[in-house]
Amino acid sequence: MRAGTTSAQVPAYLRSRLRTVTRVEAGTAVVARAVAAGGGDLAEVEAAWAARTPSPALRTNARRLGRGYLRVLHALWPGPLDARAHTWSRPVVLGLLAHRAGMGPADLARLVGYDDAQTVTAALLKLEPQDPLLITAWVNELLPDIDEMAGQVAHLHTPEQIPAHGAPLIERWAETHDTTTERLFSA
Repeated sequence: MRAGTTSAQVPAYLRSRLRTVTRVEAGTAVVARAVAAGGGDLAEVEAAWAARTPSPALRTNARRLGRGYLRVLHALWPGPLDARAHTWSRPVVLGLLAHRAGMGPADLARLVGYDDAQTVTAALLKLEPQDPLLITAWVNELLPDIDEMAGQVAHLHTPEQIPAHGAPLIERWAETHDTTTERLFSA
């Protein structure tokens, strides 16, 4: 919004995110699920995700969210975890959670896509209050795109297969937000 994006442009912004950062996160979660199911090393998935997420601010935030999701994982499925787990990002922990919950890869990718769209639109309602039914309609109209994205990443199994789509403007905005003294959101 500070960069001049209007609320009417948010649906296009959501589609752009879906093709870039959200696709990377969904692909990472799907791969993490497959690696966890096979007893592989999730640190390799984390490294592949980090290589595809150049913004330090986005990586830091995703790892903060990952730590919170680890608490959920530990509460639902107590047991030992890799000592490196506290540094895993949100999509890696989501993949591990999906594995433990028995969630399939397409449903996991849909969850990541829907969660991203819903998070952005919920933030918009806080920044520029408007009709929540309009916002809900935007997310609803995005559901076929989310399904398409989920179908594109649901078959992934190895870290090398994680999509590598950049979103330099989103990354720049994250870096700017990280250094500003006025906080809108911390996560």
